[in-house]
Amino acid sequence: MAQQSLTFRGVKDAEQVNQITTALMMLDGVDSAEVGIHGAEVDGRARRDALIRAIDALKLGVKVS
Repeated sequence: MAQQSLTFRGVKDAEQVNQITTALMMLDGVDSAEVGIHGAEVDGRARRDALIRAIDALKLGVKVS
């Protein structure tokens, strides 16, 4: 199992954190995701680009790096 760190800019509130958490947890290969306003720690075998695409698909205006 690999751990990946994502950094966020533009997450405004707990509602967006919850949306991001749900989107990440629904991805095949994600075992766990600890998400906060400034970023996430994701465990599993999901690819980094898939994690970023899942967040972008929410159309929240969040920048992920």
